[in-house]
Amino acid sequence: MNKFSELYQRIISAAAGAAIIISSLIIGEWSYFIVFLTISLLAQWEFYRLIKLQSYLPIRLLGVVIGCSLFVLSFFVARGSIDPKYYFAIFPVASLIFLVKLYKKNDNNPFLSIALFYLGLTYVALPFALMNVVVHYHGYYSYEILLGLMLIIWASDTGAYFSGIKFGKRKLFERHSPKKSWEGAIGGAITAVAFSILISRYSTGLAQWQWMCVAMIVVIAGTYGDLVESMFKRTMQIKDSGASIPGHGGFLDRFDSLILAVPFVVVFLKLF
Repeated sequence: MNKFSELYQRIISAAAGAAIIISSLIIGEWSYFIVFLTISLLAQWEFYRLIKLQSYLPIRLLGVVIGCSLFVLSFFVARGSIDPKYYFAIFPVASLIFLVKLYKKNDNNPFLSIALFYLGLTYVALPFALMNVVVHYHGYYSYEILLGLMLIIWASDTGAYFSGIKFGKRKLFERHSPKKSWEGAIGGAITAVAFSILISRYSTGLAQWQWMCVAMIVVIAGTYGDLVESMFKRTMQIKDSGASIPGHGGFLDRFDSLILAVPFVVVFLKLF
């Protein structure tokens, strides 16, 4: 496949994915719930599949079930449908991994598998669950903040990409991501802040200074998430986390910035 075909494939996939995500957010609460629960499920399945390829046995099905249960539970708690006390049910269910490993005969390193099992919950499942806090930030469902966050991430990635191509010379973190440059990161930061100011003119979800703070969180935590994902793939000795999205790799490849940015955004929204 030549470069033009690859670029065309990436553009078509990106446009289709963006259309699905944006429409699910705008249509309403339940379309958001279905689409993001599905993405969460697929991202978790992808993570545990990669771990299993390295001959570790983190019990993929149990991890995905608990991760999806966390998303569902946080959704209904955030919308006020059920009491937050039901969060405590997650702990005994998550501890079932120890019982499973006691009877697992073909796992030579059970505690490492257990650690990777919990990593999937904290690294992938938890950030998706926290998105429910974002969309219910005002006490009712509103897509503005999460949509704005994702638009800022896309703007930052686009700005970083073109700035890096045009001006990139100084490597940002060559050991884990050789193509990233300081010039690209600065270009992404400028684009993110500019886009956040633009969003604040049309959005009532947050004040302008809050949108600008969200943009700075995206610049730092989003880049951090991208580098963490690169470190993960280099550890696994793979190019992409999957092949689910033509031209883009897997779900972890596409949502790496969002996964690390969301927890920081939630903390910011709750504290300020």
